[in-house]
Amino acid sequence: MNLLLTRPLEDSRRFARRLSACGVATEIAPLLAIRRTGRGEVAAGRFQAVLLTSANGARAFAEATEERACPVLAVGDATARAARGAGFADVASASGDVGALAALARASLKPEGGPLLHVAGSVVAGDLGRLLGEAGFTVERLAAYRAEAATALPAVAADGLRAGRFDGAVFFSPRTAATFARLSAGTGLASSTAGLEAFCLSQPVADALAAADWRARRVPPRPESEALARLICDSAERP
Repeated sequence: MNLLLTRPLEDSRRFARRLSACGVATEIAPLLAIRRTGRGEVAAGRFQAVLLTSANGARAFAEATEERACPVLAVGDATARAARGAGFADVASASGDVGALAALARASLKPEGGPLLHVAGSVVAGDLGRLLGEAGFTVERLAAYRAEAATALPAVAADGLRAGRFDGAVFFSPRTAATFARLSAGTGLASSTAGLEAFCLSQPVADALAAADWRARRVPPRPESEALARLICDSAERP
């Protein structure tokens, strides 16, 4: 099996290593580029907890503060690993989506304990602030990075689609999926996915590909990087 990876470069390289362990080959064509916003030092100590909804947010936050003792709640296991890798010790994972993260915050924190800091990109999926605001929490959001969408389909993707090199493609966000759909259609390659499988982190990601033809759009039982990797590895083992 040979898959096209569309995540930002650093994340795609990490996921490629995971898939290589089960014999899946990959080619990388990032459709989003991560740019740090370059904001000044963040006083993390004034928040009762920091909420992270992406591994990129974890890495960007680590650059924005020298504090490492603040409690961190991460949306999923991959984000939690990124936070621990950056030196944060008190890290809990919701092992799910934004709704699961909100539920973890409501269960483990109290509104009177102080404000929460949501570290994310300039564009966010889901409304964490609203979900926690309804429970009485004060949530401040730090846009620590921005994800810039590609304006043209990368050559690796375009050439591979034309040559029929791919068995499928992997998508981690609705924005990435929508960018792929738009750019492939603009390049005259929309029909080239008809025989391919789209492996999508969640149903909203799969929905963003609905306008194109795919042999299948597959979603893991939970929106986690490792769950998606297992789905792909299991598919590769099928006769």
